[in-house]
Amino acid sequence: MVASTATIAAPRVLADLLPASTRARAVARDAVLVLAGAGAVGASAQVAFTIPQISPVPFVLTTFTVLLVGAAFGPLRAALTLGLYLAAGAAGVPWFTEGTSGYAMPTFGYIIGFLAAAVAVGFLAKRGGDRTILKTVGLMVIGNVIMYAFGVPYLAVALDMSASQALDAGMIPFLAGDFVKLVFAALLLPGTWWAVNKFRDQD
Repeated sequence: MVASTATIAAPRVLADLLPASTRARAVARDAVLVLAGAGAVGASAQVAFTIPQISPVPFVLTTFTVLLVGAAFGPLRAALTLGLYLAAGAAGVPWFTEGTSGYAMPTFGYIIGFLAAAVAVGFLAKRGGDRTILKTVGLMVIGNVIMYAFGVPYLAVALDMSASQALDAGMIPFLAGDFVKLVFAALLLPGTWWAVNKFRDQD
């Protein structure tokens, strides 16, 4: 009966599928995931380019990586991963966009938004929000909205912009790219769960 109850437990995130037979191994596994996740976010932040005529905010791959980390890791690991990324980068580790660091930058609000978005996405994914295409689309939309909710007002204050100017510079130019990332994530996450479940059924 105990095994049956465990089987019916709430949906887990993808990272939980990695084996850990003891508490100590689970802690070690999670520590490796947090470090690797922070490194992946930092690496993706180097895939960036800025078009000053359009926006002072760079076009980056980081948003996609952050949302995938949140969905795959769940809320706690995501909080630790993005918390490490934010704290280490603010302290001087050059892994923010294009090798920058510190917090005296107009785009720092987006980095704070990364943390909030990853936790929210992880929370929803832990409850099955990344199992179907439709749910994953909603998951990604929520994550992007949270990032902009932090990044755009911060940008407006830092650069003394009006609300409309901040939206034009800090959100509108990125919506097309967000849509492409959303479609890819909507296929990738449910597809991964499908493959996992198929493999487990055959086991």
